[in-house]
Amino acid sequence: MTDNDPDDHKFSEGQGFGDPYEGFDLEPPEFEVDTDKVDPVDSRVLTDLLDRRNVPSDEVDADQLLEVGLEYMQINRHEQAAETFERVARYTDEERLEQEAWTNKGVAHAELEEWDAAIGAFQEALSTDERSDHAATAETNLAYALWESGRSEQALEHAERAVEIDPRFGQAWYNRGFFLLERGLAEDAVEAFDNAIRLGFRNAEILEEKARALEELGEYDKAEELADEVDEMRQNAEEQLLE
Repeated sequence: MTDNDPDDHKFSEGQGFGDPYEGFDLEPPEFEVDTDKVDPVDSRVLTDLLDRRNVPSDEVDADQLLEVGLEYMQINRHEQAAETFERVARYTDEERLEQEAWTNKGVAHAELEEWDAAIGAFQEALSTDERSDHAATAETNLAYALWESGRSEQALEHAERAVEIDPRFGQAWYNRGFFLLERGLAEDAVEAFDNAIRLGFRNAEILEEKARALEELGEYDKAEELADEVDEMRQNAEEQLLE
């Protein structure tokens, strides 16, 4: 997450992100689509089928519906994903699943750069439980959405909360370091970046931000070493893509 490349920000993922799922199907087991009446790949079909006026809540499997939302995310259908995650949150009676759904909904809105909607979803997630395992994820993504909305002071506040909730969350330390650096607190930023790196959150972006902080502290040799490492990492990544 850099000032130069905001689109490269990697959102913290919810419980289900990154896990393999079986083939994506717009027709979950609970619903049967009459293909003579509707196009099964029409993006509105799932929304219509899951409308509360048409489907009793006891007929909805919220866990499977969450998987549908995650599959939407994987194929970059973020608008449909956001709608699906909201339905999960509305239908489920489990607080943990509700919080995960709101968090994922926020991520979907953020991918669409709908920052106000993303902020609202992350706040809904936190209102469910401020100390659960999804709370740190919601806090760190809320921080980024606030920063994108021009509310940098609030962004740092939520980044601080994220590391308080889960001190072993590398992404949260990275965000904290970034916002500290934006406020000119380079020494504290370096410490936050080092914590993130020790926790395994090591990539070109964090090394680039740490190099920027070291430059502000006058440690030019260390900054140059990191800059060289960043160039090498990106060159290797490009070569792998070509292969």
